[in-house]
Amino acid sequence: MLKNITACIYEDKSSGGSRRKFYYVGDGMNQEIFEKNYTMSSLHKAIKVLKAFSKDEPSLSLTELSKKTGISISSLQRFVSTFVYEGFLHKDERTKRYQLGHSLLYLGNLVKEESSLIIVAEPILKKLNEEIGESVSMNIIDGLERRCILNYDSTYPLSTKMFVGDTSPLYAGASSKILLAFMPNVDEYVENISLEPITDHTILLKEQLLKELQHIRLQRFAKSNSERVRGACSLSAPILNASNQIIASVSLVIPEVRYSDYNENLLIETIQSVVLQIEEQLY
Repeated sequence: MLKNITACIYEDKSSGGSRRKFYYVGDGMNQEIFEKNYTMSSLHKAIKVLKAFSKDEPSLSLTELSKKTGISISSLQRFVSTFVYEGFLHKDERTKRYQLGHSLLYLGNLVKEESSLIIVAEPILKKLNEEIGESVSMNIIDGLERRCILNYDSTYPLSTKMFVGDTSPLYAGASSKILLAFMPNVDEYVENISLEPITDHTILLKEQLLKELQHIRLQRFAKSNSERVRGACSLSAPILNASNQIIASVSLVIPEVRYSDYNENLLIETIQSVVLQIEEQLY
């Protein structure tokens, strides 16, 4: 468990607009001080309850929520009752199971409509998806994971599925490693993280991972083959701000059996060109 690095996001409205800013605890700030001055433990627990739901587990009982979050049943009852009242959770009175409520759908649509990154990237990535026919996604750092925030599925019957909201470790797969390569204090992350095998191709040696991350920073793209999903090849490029800080990554995912049909260098040039288009419109 890492104690010194956490990615934090807040909305800055000081300039009259709304801009997402990313802060990494450990980048000059002690984790304990950050938690004491900037966080609320009860709010963290409440967020854990909402994040416990996933595409694989869209509904959960109180007992299941307790096991997934580590929160006691008595405390959970207060959280879920409040969430149900506010519309963030829905309770099936027959099965006594909970699922995410419509208030979250409303807020999610607001984020989608107001996010300049998504507004700019959507038409560009949709066009790339239509031209190539392969899966295209955009991902961000969320805590210590990669999270998909935009995805267009492949038009081919054989494809690797990715869903908005999906997460994965930062050390496996091109879409993750490109984010990790540009993350502040990447050396500290690698030093503290436990590299668990996801497939037979997952990098498990920290020296090898650090060397590859350095190479990724220099060439400004990452590629992988079956590191996270067997039979899936991926290429990814970083979306950087004016200070060369990572904002997101754009990724192409192509089944291994079809990857040789493409000119890899042309794919790399294409995805880097797409990223440049997004950066130019953002800044």
